[in-house]
Amino acid sequence: MNSPTRFTLKDFRASAAAGKKLAMLTCYDFTTARLLAKAGMKMLLVGDSAANVILGHDSTIPITQTFLATLACAVRRGAPDALVMVDMPFGTCLSTSSGARNAAEMVKLSGCDCVKIETTRGHLGLIQRLADAGIAVFAHLGLMPQSVGVMGGYKAQGRSAMDAYAIAELAGDAVNAGAAGILLEAVPPEVSELVTQQLDVPIIGCGAGPACHAHVVVVHDILGLSEFVPKFAPRLCDVATPIVNAATKYVKDIESGKYPAKNHAYQMPADESRALKAEAKKVGIEIKGK
Repeated sequence: MNSPTRFTLKDFRASAAAGKKLAMLTCYDFTTARLLAKAGMKMLLVGDSAANVILGHDSTIPITQTFLATLACAVRRGAPDALVMVDMPFGTCLSTSSGARNAAEMVKLSGCDCVKIETTRGHLGLIQRLADAGIAVFAHLGLMPQSVGVMGGYKAQGRSAMDAYAIAELAGDAVNAGAAGILLEAVPPEVSELVTQQLDVPIIGCGAGPACHAHVVVVHDILGLSEFVPKFAPRLCDVATPIVNAATKYVKDIESGKYPAKNHAYQMPADESRALKAEAKKVGIEIKGK
Protein backbone atom coordinates (compact mmCIF):
# COMPACT_ATOMS: atom_id res chain seq x y z
CA MET A 1 0.00 0.00 0.00
CA ASN A 2 1.32 3.44 -0.90
CA SER A 3 2.61 5.68 1.86
CA PRO A 4 0.63 8.90 2.43
CA THR A 5 3.89 10.78 1.77
CA ARG A 6 4.61 9.05 -1.52
CA PHE A 7 4.96 11.41 -4.47
CA THR A 8 2.70 10.29 -7.30
CA LEU A 9 1.83 11.29 -10.84
CA LYS A 10 -1.18 13.09 -9.42
CA ASP A 11 1.20 15.18 -7.30
CA PHE A 12 3.40 15.82 -10.33
CA ARG A 13 0.42 17.03 -12.35
CA ALA A 14 -0.66 19.32 -9.51
CA SER A 15 2.86 20.69 -9.19
CA ALA A 16 3.06 21.38 -12.92
CA ALA A 17 -0.33 23.08 -12.90
CA ALA A 18 0.79 25.28 -10.01
CA GLY A 19 3.95 26.30 -11.84
CA LYS A 20 6.27 24.66 -9.32
CA LYS A 21 9.56 23.35 -10.72
CA LEU A 22 10.77 19.92 -9.67
CA ALA A 23 14.17 18.24 -9.69
CA MET A 24 14.77 14.74 -11.01
CA LEU A 25 17.97 12.72 -11.20
CA THR A 26 18.95 9.39 -12.65
CA CYS A 27 19.58 6.70 -10.06
CA TYR A 28 20.75 3.10 -10.34
CA ASP A 29 21.23 1.69 -6.83
CA PHE A 30 19.81 1.46 -3.31
CA THR A 31 22.44 3.55 -1.53
CA THR A 32 22.27 6.49 -3.92
CA ALA A 33 18.47 6.36 -3.92
CA ARG A 34 18.44 6.53 -0.13
CA LEU A 35 20.74 9.57 -0.14
CA LEU A 36 18.81 11.35 -2.88
CA ALA A 37 15.54 10.77 -1.04
CA LYS A 38 17.15 12.20 2.08
CA ALA A 39 18.08 15.27 0.00
CA GLY A 40 14.42 15.78 -0.89
CA MET A 41 14.45 14.32 -4.41
CA LYS A 42 10.86 13.46 -5.24
CA MET A 43 11.43 11.86 -8.67
CA LEU A 44 14.08 9.40 -9.86
CA LEU A 45 14.79 8.00 -13.31
CA VAL A 46 16.30 4.54 -13.65
CA GLY A 47 17.72 5.33 -17.04
CA ASP A 48 19.23 3.12 -19.69
CA SER A 49 22.20 5.46 -19.24
CA ALA A 50 23.21 2.80 -16.70
CA ALA A 51 24.70 1.10 -19.74
CA ASN A 52 27.24 3.94 -19.86
CA VAL A 53 27.88 4.98 -16.27
CA ILE A 54 27.43 1.60 -14.56
CA LEU A 55 28.48 -0.94 -17.20
CA GLY A 56 30.96 1.16 -19.18
CA HIS A 57 29.41 0.80 -22.63
CA ASP A 58 29.74 3.60 -25.18
CA SER A 59 25.99 3.61 -25.87
CA THR A 60 22.74 2.67 -24.16
CA ILE A 61 22.06 -0.16 -26.61
CA PRO A 62 23.51 -3.18 -24.72
CA ILE A 63 21.57 -2.90 -21.45
CA THR A 64 18.83 -5.48 -20.89
CA GLN A 65 15.37 -5.16 -19.45
CA THR A 66 16.10 -7.69 -16.72
CA PHE A 67 19.17 -5.79 -15.54
CA LEU A 68 17.38 -2.45 -15.60
CA ALA A 69 14.43 -3.90 -13.69
CA THR A 70 16.83 -5.22 -11.05
CA LEU A 71 18.34 -1.74 -10.65
CA ALA A 72 14.87 -0.21 -10.43
CA CYS A 73 13.92 -2.61 -7.62
CA ALA A 74 16.97 -1.40 -5.68
CA VAL A 75 16.06 2.23 -6.30
CA ARG A 76 12.50 1.64 -5.16
CA ARG A 77 13.75 0.08 -1.92
CA GLY A 78 16.08 3.02 -1.34
CA ALA A 79 13.47 5.69 -2.09
CA PRO A 80 10.06 4.16 -1.35
CA ASP A 81 8.25 7.52 -1.44
CA ALA A 82 9.76 8.82 -4.68
CA LEU A 83 8.13 8.68 -8.09
CA VAL A 84 10.27 6.12 -9.94
CA MET A 85 10.40 6.14 -13.73
CA VAL A 86 12.17 3.42 -15.72
CA ASP A 87 13.42 3.44 -19.29
CA MET A 88 12.28 0.77 -21.69
CA PRO A 89 15.61 -0.40 -23.14
CA PHE A 90 16.53 -0.72 -26.80
CA GLY A 91 14.66 -3.50 -28.57
CA THR A 92 11.87 -3.91 -26.02
CA CYS A 93 9.28 -1.89 -27.96
CA LEU A 94 9.76 -3.17 -31.50
CA SER A 95 6.05 -3.85 -31.89
CA THR A 96 2.87 -2.94 -30.06
CA SER A 97 2.40 -6.48 -28.75
CA SER A 98 5.98 -7.00 -27.59
CA GLY A 99 6.20 -3.48 -26.19
CA ALA A 100 2.98 -3.92 -24.20
CA ARG A 101 4.16 -7.25 -22.84
CA ASN A 102 7.62 -5.93 -21.91
CA ALA A 103 6.32 -2.72 -20.32
CA ALA A 104 3.84 -4.68 -18.20
CA GLU A 105 6.64 -6.99 -17.12
CA MET A 106 8.84 -4.01 -16.25
CA VAL A 107 6.16 -2.53 -14.01
CA LYS A 108 5.56 -5.87 -12.29
CA LEU A 109 9.25 -6.63 -11.76
CA SER A 110 10.43 -3.18 -10.74
CA GLY A 111 7.50 -1.63 -8.90
CA CYS A 112 8.01 1.56 -10.90
CA ASP A 113 5.36 4.25 -11.26
CA CYS A 114 5.79 4.80 -14.97
CA VAL A 115 7.91 3.82 -17.95
CA LYS A 116 9.64 6.03 -20.50
CA ILE A 117 9.73 5.16 -24.19
CA GLU A 118 11.86 6.82 -26.85
CA THR A 119 8.95 7.67 -29.11
CA THR A 120 8.35 7.82 -32.86
CA ARG A 121 5.02 7.83 -34.64
CA GLY A 122 5.22 4.05 -34.75
CA HIS A 123 4.88 3.97 -30.96
CA LEU A 124 1.55 5.79 -30.72
CA GLY A 125 -0.42 2.56 -30.82
CA LEU A 126 1.75 1.13 -28.07
CA ILE A 127 1.22 4.19 -25.89
CA GLN A 128 -2.54 3.84 -26.32
CA ARG A 129 -2.38 0.12 -25.50
CA LEU A 130 -0.40 0.80 -22.33
CA ALA A 131 -2.63 3.67 -21.25
CA ASP A 132 -5.66 1.44 -21.72
CA ALA A 133 -3.93 -1.16 -19.53
CA GLY A 134 -3.30 1.38 -16.78
CA ILE A 135 0.44 1.80 -17.38
CA ALA A 136 1.68 5.39 -17.26
CA VAL A 137 4.01 6.28 -20.13
CA PHE A 138 6.28 9.26 -20.66
CA ALA A 139 7.13 9.83 -24.31
CA HIS A 140 10.80 10.70 -24.81
CA LEU A 141 11.31 13.12 -27.73
CA GLY A 142 14.14 15.21 -29.13
CA LEU A 143 17.54 13.56 -28.85
CA MET A 144 16.92 9.83 -28.42
CA PRO A 145 20.11 7.98 -27.44
CA GLN A 146 18.77 4.63 -28.63
CA SER A 147 18.47 6.09 -32.13
CA VAL A 148 21.84 7.82 -32.46
CA GLY A 149 22.69 5.53 -35.36
CA VAL A 150 19.78 7.00 -37.30
CA MET A 151 20.27 10.53 -35.99
CA GLY A 152 23.95 10.54 -36.87
CA GLY A 153 25.28 10.99 -33.34
CA TYR A 154 24.43 12.78 -30.12
CA LYS A 155 23.17 16.00 -31.66
CA ALA A 156 20.66 18.54 -30.41
CA GLN A 157 17.28 18.26 -32.11
CA GLY A 158 14.54 20.73 -33.08
CA ARG A 159 16.95 23.47 -34.14
CA SER A 160 14.91 24.45 -37.20
CA ALA A 161 11.34 25.73 -37.11
CA MET A 162 10.18 22.71 -39.10
CA ASP A 163 11.89 20.23 -36.77
CA ALA A 164 10.58 22.08 -33.71
CA TYR A 165 7.01 21.89 -34.98
CA ALA A 166 7.47 18.20 -35.78
CA ILE A 167 8.55 17.48 -32.20
CA ALA A 168 5.66 19.52 -30.80
CA GLU A 169 3.19 17.79 -33.10
CA LEU A 170 4.43 14.34 -32.09
CA ALA A 171 4.25 15.36 -28.42
CA GLY A 172 0.62 16.32 -28.90
CA ASP A 173 -0.18 13.08 -30.69
CA ALA A 174 1.54 11.08 -27.93
CA VAL A 175 -0.58 12.80 -25.29
CA ASN A 176 -3.72 12.24 -27.36
CA ALA A 177 -2.75 8.56 -27.48
CA GLY A 178 -2.60 8.50 -23.69
CA ALA A 179 0.93 9.53 -22.68
CA ALA A 180 1.03 10.75 -19.09
CA GLY A 181 3.81 13.19 -19.87
CA ILE A 182 6.67 14.15 -22.17
CA LEU A 183 10.44 14.17 -21.73
CA LEU A 184 12.34 16.50 -24.07
CA GLU A 185 16.07 15.97 -24.46
CA ALA A 186 18.60 18.34 -26.01
CA VAL A 187 16.24 20.77 -27.71
CA PRO A 188 16.28 24.59 -27.78
CA PRO A 189 14.17 26.44 -25.17
CA GLU A 190 11.70 27.49 -27.88
CA VAL A 191 10.71 23.86 -28.36
CA SER A 192 9.89 23.27 -24.71
CA GLU A 193 7.98 26.57 -24.56
CA LEU A 194 5.89 25.46 -27.53
CA VAL A 195 5.22 22.02 -26.04
CA THR A 196 4.44 23.20 -22.50
CA GLN A 197 2.01 25.83 -23.76
CA GLN A 198 0.09 23.48 -26.00
CA LEU A 199 -0.17 20.50 -23.60
CA ASP A 200 -1.60 20.07 -20.11
CA VAL A 201 0.63 17.18 -18.98
CA PRO A 202 3.93 17.38 -17.09
CA ILE A 203 6.95 18.10 -19.29
CA ILE A 204 10.40 16.97 -18.13
CA GLY A 205 13.43 18.61 -19.65
CA CYS A 206 16.85 17.10 -20.13
CA GLY A 207 18.74 20.03 -21.59
CA ALA A 208 15.51 21.55 -22.88
CA GLY A 209 15.28 25.02 -21.36
CA PRO A 210 13.53 26.57 -18.35
CA ALA A 211 9.93 26.20 -19.51
CA CYS A 212 9.76 22.53 -18.50
CA HIS A 213 7.97 21.55 -15.31
CA ALA A 214 10.86 19.35 -14.13
CA HIS A 215 14.48 18.80 -15.10
CA VAL A 216 16.54 15.62 -15.11
CA VAL A 217 20.26 14.98 -15.58
CA VAL A 218 22.54 12.01 -14.98
CA VAL A 219 23.60 11.97 -11.33
CA HIS A 220 27.18 11.03 -12.22
CA ASP A 221 27.46 14.21 -14.31
CA ILE A 222 26.60 16.62 -11.51
CA LEU A 223 28.86 14.78 -9.04
CA GLY A 224 31.94 15.04 -11.24
CA LEU A 225 32.12 11.29 -11.82
CA SER A 226 31.75 11.36 -15.61
CA GLU A 227 34.60 11.88 -18.05
CA PHE A 228 32.28 13.53 -20.57
CA VAL A 229 29.52 15.84 -19.38
CA PRO A 230 26.90 17.36 -21.71
CA LYS A 231 26.69 21.15 -21.69
CA PHE A 232 23.27 21.17 -20.02
CA ALA A 233 24.42 19.21 -16.94
CA PRO A 234 25.68 21.43 -14.10
CA ARG A 235 28.77 20.15 -12.30
CA LEU A 236 27.81 20.79 -8.68
CA CYS A 237 30.70 19.06 -6.92
CA ASP A 238 33.74 16.85 -7.41
CA VAL A 239 33.17 13.49 -5.76
CA ALA A 240 35.77 11.76 -7.93
CA THR A 241 38.82 13.40 -6.33
CA PRO A 242 38.05 12.43 -2.70
CA ILE A 243 37.26 8.88 -3.86
CA VAL A 244 40.64 8.63 -5.60
CA ASN A 245 42.39 10.20 -2.60
CA ALA A 246 40.73 7.81 -0.15
CA ALA A 247 41.57 4.76 -2.27
CA THR A 248 45.18 5.98 -2.64
CA LYS A 249 45.50 6.34 1.15
CA TYR A 250 44.04 2.85 1.63
CA VAL A 251 46.65 1.38 -0.72
CA LYS A 252 49.47 3.18 1.08
CA ASP A 253 48.22 2.22 4.54
CA ILE A 254 48.17 -1.46 3.59
CA GLU A 255 51.58 -1.33 1.91
CA SER A 256 53.10 0.39 4.96
CA GLY A 257 51.48 -1.95 7.48
CA LYS A 258 49.48 0.87 9.06
CA TYR A 259 46.30 -1.05 8.26
CA PRO A 260 44.91 -3.21 9.70
CA ALA A 261 45.73 -1.98 13.23
CA LYS A 262 44.75 -3.56 16.55
CA ASN A 263 41.55 -1.52 16.71
CA HIS A 264 40.41 -3.10 13.42
CA ALA A 265 40.69 -6.67 14.75
CA TYR A 266 38.20 -8.90 16.57
CA GLN A 267 39.50 -10.17 19.91
CA MET A 268 39.62 -13.78 21.10
CA PRO A 269 39.26 -14.40 24.83
CA ALA A 270 42.71 -14.74 26.43
CA ASP A 271 42.24 -18.35 27.56
CA GLU A 272 41.01 -19.40 24.10
CA SER A 273 43.98 -17.62 22.51
CA ARG A 274 46.43 -19.47 24.75
CA ALA A 275 44.75 -22.79 23.98
CA LEU A 276 44.89 -22.17 20.24
CA LYS A 277 48.56 -21.17 20.36
CA ALA A 278 49.41 -24.29 22.38
CA GLU A 279 47.64 -26.59 19.93
CA ALA A 280 49.23 -24.84 16.93
CA LYS A 281 52.70 -25.12 18.49
CA LYS A 282 52.33 -28.92 18.62
CA VAL A 283 52.27 -29.00 14.81
CA GLY A 284 55.06 -26.48 14.41
CA ILE A 285 52.99 -23.30 13.90
CA GLU A 286 53.72 -20.26 16.02
CA ILE A 287 50.86 -17.77 16.38
CA LYS A 288 52.00 -14.33 17.49
CA GLY A 289 48.67 -12.55 17.51
CA LYS A 290 47.67 -10.85 20.74
